[in-house]
Amino acid sequence: MSLSNGGVIGTDNDPATVAAKATTFTSSGTFTSGSGTGAVTYLVVAGGGSGGAQNAGGGGAGGFKTATDFSVTSSTDYPITIGAGGASAASSAIGVTGSNSVFSSITSAGGGGGGSDGANNGLAGGSGGGANQGGTAGAASPSGQGSAGGAGMTNRGGGGGGASAVGVAASGKGGNGGAGTVSSIDGTPYYYSGGGGGSSYGDPSGDPGPQTGGTGGAGGGGGGSADVAAGGAGGAGRNAGGAGGGPGDGNAGAGGANTGGGGGGGRATSDNSGAGGSGIVIVSEAAFTTASGVWNMDDLYTYVKADNWV
Repeated sequence: MSLSNGGVIGTDNDPATVAAKATTFTSSGTFTSGSGTGAVTYLVVAGGGSGGAQNAGGGGAGGFKTATDFSVTSSTDYPITIGAGGASAASSAIGVTGSNSVFSSITSAGGGGGGSDGANNGLAGGSGGGANQGGTAGAASPSGQGSAGGAGMTNRGGGGGGASAVGVAASGKGGNGGAGTVSSIDGTPYYYSGGGGGSSYGDPSGDPGPQTGGTGGAGGGGGGSADVAAGGAGGAGRNAGGAGGGPGDGNAGAGGANTGGGGGGGRATSDNSGAGGSGIVIVSEAAFTTASGVWNMDDLYTYVKADNWV
């Protein structure tokens, strides 16, 4: 007798398909892998650094890590930590480094704070903070998660580094934040981890320039504030970074929430810098099909007893 099911004797048991699933964490929690899941794709973005508070550099973006085929054990809990962005700085204070984000054994480093008149150097982080005049831009450390910040100049701060690009050095304006990186892990392409823009104060002799604040990098970077011109625009992303104030209102733009964007640099002691954007973790499980024709012994006994097994 020819059998349409390939020779398996018994009741036809159709295969079942488990749909693909992306789980997004905007606050700390627990990821539980599905039954049958042996590997996942992940995105781990740390909190961005805040900008410095006077003539200041933009904050560096939170570290950006993503990979496919990361091994997990099915039906197992994995802790998730979402890093906070660095807090806004004031009164010539240096920017604050963001906090790390963690999924299982994967850690992304918080972005470095931007330099200020009180402390010229940008801080190292997932991406480094931009420098104040005479300072050194923050490095991307540990390497492989982002880029260094940009150099500052008299009365103007460099841009914070982004996941894909170094922060831009200040020139006739505050330096622009470095661009972040696009991820489509949840089905929608968004930029993450853009650097914050540097601030601009006054009109340095011999270099009038446009005098505007630096723009935030794509990936939620906050715009730098400016004294006598417009502040920089915030960078696009899952949530856009805030625009920097100016002219007159020198408060800088914050990094976008859950983008890891760096905050913008502030222009003067009376102004606040932009806080860094919080991080995010997304874990994606691929679709799979369960095996066909497999029956446990209880089901088989039930069918045989009912004389429904041939």
